[in-house]
Amino acid sequence: MSATAVTPTTAPAAAAAAHQATRREYLMCPPTYFDVVYAINPWMDPGVSVDRDLAQRQWAELRDTYRRLGHIVQLADPQPGLVDMVFAANCALVVDGQIYGARFREPVRQPEAPAYRAWFAAAGFGGVLLPRYVNEGEGDFAVVGDIVLAGAGFRTEPAAHGEAQEFLGRPVVSLRLADPRFYHLDTALFVLDDDTIAYYPPAFTLGSQRTLARLFPNAIVASEADALVLGLNSVSDGANVVVAQAATGLIDQLAARGYQPVPVDLSELAKAGGGAKCCTLEIRR
Repeated sequence: MSATAVTPTTAPAAAAAAHQATRREYLMCPPTYFDVVYAINPWMDPGVSVDRDLAQRQWAELRDTYRRLGHIVQLADPQPGLVDMVFAANCALVVDGQIYGARFREPVRQPEAPAYRAWFAAAGFGGVLLPRYVNEGEGDFAVVGDIVLAGAGFRTEPAAHGEAQEFLGRPVVSLRLADPRFYHLDTALFVLDDDTIAYYPPAFTLGSQRTLARLFPNAIVASEADALVLGLNSVSDGANVVVAQAATGLIDQLAARGYQPVPVDLSELAKAGGGAKCCTLEIRR
């Protein structure tokens, strides 16, 4: 857990501020084998049927949305039996071309880590750190400017926060999740730009709520209704925000603050507790 001091943001609160989009590079994996055959978070119910064809169409629309916005999308090959491999965000944290690899808590997901390591190797990256501690990549890490926010409480071990800081050389701010419905940081918080986040405060312990309020006084605070449709499992390029179409209140807040909401429907993937961000790992070279 990091003890590094971090200077709070001083971003202006002007609602109509101009926002600048930057071109991003994302890694995704098609939901070829997607299914809900076990329950490792409160969203999952193996008794609910999954329409894999619909999941594929919804995922393809997400991929195409990124490309229409001008972003680069890399694709990993899905592996038989790895039903959650579509959730590429969980495979690593990539900062400055350094890859802090995942170590999944649940045995059913552990084979995903070597599958994604193989992709990075084939793509010419210099190597992936094999972590000592359990962490689930960008599921529990979020890069905000020069700092990294890190979640713990349900999946990622707090010790992984310090390990990531030592490897990446960036300050890591530890946050504790308190509500099992928001089992990963990326279900409770997302980054809008280098100064701003959106989050649902009750997903965090009181101490972590105070930390976030101090660091991000101009954050967008989401409602429970929007959080429960995975509205905070969103992806921003600094101006355009790919967000669950059911998060109507959050969409209105984003527009009022000068961002451009880009609604998407990932209702089939939500049956496993995943949305746009879960499907999207950002590659920061």
